[in-house]
Amino acid sequence: MTKHKKMPLGKSLLAYPLSVLFYLVYGFLLCVFHPIQWISLKVGGYSAHKKVVDILNLLLTLSLYILGTRVKFINKYQFDASVPHIIVSNHQSTHEISPLGWFFRKLHPKYIAKKELGKGLPSVSFNLKYGGSALIDRKDARQALSEIGKFAKYLKEYNRSGIIFPEGTRSRDGQPKRFSENGLKILAKFAPNAVVIPVSINNSWKLWEYGQFPMNIGITMTIETHEPIKVADKSFEELFAEVEQEVKSKINL
Repeated sequence: MTKHKKMPLGKSLLAYPLSVLFYLVYGFLLCVFHPIQWISLKVGGYSAHKKVVDILNLLLTLSLYILGTRVKFINKYQFDASVPHIIVSNHQSTHEISPLGWFFRKLHPKYIAKKELGKGLPSVSFNLKYGGSALIDRKDARQALSEIGKFAKYLKEYNRSGIIFPEGTRSRDGQPKRFSENGLKILAKFAPNAVVIPVSINNSWKLWEYGQFPMNIGITMTIETHEPIKVADKSFEELFAEVEQEVKSKINL
């Protein structure tokens, strides 16, 4: 178990009440949007459900402002929604998921997530199960690779984007972990017309620097894109090395 350092007393006096308010708002949004997602999917299908998820992602991102947190999206590239995309990012906390979903909403982002998230979490589990994402068993490599293969074919067929965290698990101190090539290799194989977008995330880990309660306050999280790379333009070895280098090049330590 990771041992968190102690929050300074002065900061904690503000962090405790703000964290309570944040969790109340965050939980409220997840609970309220769960039935809204169900209704939108049943009545309006994929399109209506996606619009609801987009709104939820925006509101969850804005809820971080309660903590004095700002989320900055740094992007100077244009993305072509008529082709599938693979968004490859480092991973520091769960609170970067909604901002990624919101900022890349025009590309219809889906996730590769551990199967445990597919049940028990209001709104989150529903979206993962019925919104086009892939749920993998990290203890069963065959199942995981099979699901990622199906996911890649889905991205290719419908020109969606898939978000993958090659580190496998979040970094609790911002220090990037070794990238695993398996997931990206399967995605590239079954969606050869895809475009890869390397993404560097900074300071998301600081939200839980002192633990999940109270949460840290006054953080600026940045999500920065790098130049898109066509899968077909490089060998996988070249692609993987370049993507890992690009992502890690802008991680501040």
